[in-house]
Amino acid sequence: MISFWKAFALWLAVVRAAAFLAPPQTNLVTAADATVRMDAAAAAPSPIPIPAPSPASFLAFGDADLRKQVESDPASLGSLSVGSPGGGVLINGIVFPSDPKWTLANADGNFATAETIGFVRRAIENVHILFPDTPPLTIGDISNPQGGQLRRHAAHQVGRDVDLGYFYKPGKGVWYTPGTAANLDLPRNWALVRSLLLLTDVDTILLDNRIQKALYDYALSIGEDKAWLGHIFQFILGWKNAPIVHIPLHRTHYHVRFFNRTAQELGRRAYPFLIELKKIPPPVFTIPHYVRAGETLGHLAARYGSSVRVIEQTNGLRGNLIRAGQTLRIPLKGAAAPPAAALVIPARPLAPRTPAILAAVEWPTPLSVYGDDLARLARSPLPIRF
Repeated sequence: MISFWKAFALWLAVVRAAAFLAPPQTNLVTAADATVRMDAAAAAPSPIPIPAPSPASFLAFGDADLRKQVESDPASLGSLSVGSPGGGVLINGIVFPSDPKWTLANADGNFATAETIGFVRRAIENVHILFPDTPPLTIGDISNPQGGQLRRHAAHQVGRDVDLGYFYKPGKGVWYTPGTAANLDLPRNWALVRSLLLLTDVDTILLDNRIQKALYDYALSIGEDKAWLGHIFQFILGWKNAPIVHIPLHRTHYHVRFFNRTAQELGRRAYPFLIELKKIPPPVFTIPHYVRAGETLGHLAARYGSSVRVIEQTNGLRGNLIRAGQTLRIPLKGAAAPPAAALVIPARPLAPRTPAILAAVEWPTPLSVYGDDLARLARSPLPIRF
């Protein structure tokens, strides 16, 4: 007679053998099961992508956190404008995009900050809203990909200067044709200038007085406020804070310079970390030098550690003769950006009323632009700065 334990061992061996010889089990899914699973997957919410932080958000960072951001991902800072228009660099510059509303005059020198591109786009698009059949506007020089010296320009070094052409009457002009009251399409040109002043953060518009006079006369004729215009055009009252300023050789285009709230301030703060962490090479900056009697290019080259040839090239000189009273730009290779205080942008020169011909768009008001700061705006003497 077989004992209990021998019988149990025999049964266990049979079970193990059966398990070993049996075919492997598979996860069989019927068509109905598959449909149910697919429906459940479709019903489940997809994960919401987390947007990358905007460059403006980094302005709230302390220096330690900003340094970490520069070290880990300098491209996330966006386009940065460092230094002054006549001596600075553009970091993470953006090529100006193509669009049917404008044409680019040059194949290069078309790099800017994101804010500058947005400002120009907004002003031109506003003209097209007011005048739907508007032809493309020509856009000239802006900046090199990394900023710095651009062709013959003293400025255009930091992605905030843009040369804009005029709107001409049909058949009366092309890019760089000197403007006159007879050949300019004054309604469109005034709409452009008004849009730049009221819809963007304009630093200055450099423009020949003859063009200023033509625009002023037209603006007055359609009902713009005379006192407001007196503070817009410098040639009228000579107000030093007027945004539209006379400069020679600017009868062929608008030279528009913008403030960039983010690109300038973030550039000012991030630049030392970019150099320290070797994210960018130390660029060449220029400083102004007022020439005194008896000074020569050789003296200046020795004083600043430069060379006569470099100073000549930087200033577009055709010879080595300079005169007292002349201001030259002296390049300082590898120097740090000139120290700058935190950016302060003047209040926009908002118009007190809108002429009927321009009423098809909603122009900004003090309340829409400044909101909670409006009370302070009302109590502050001009110029108001934020």
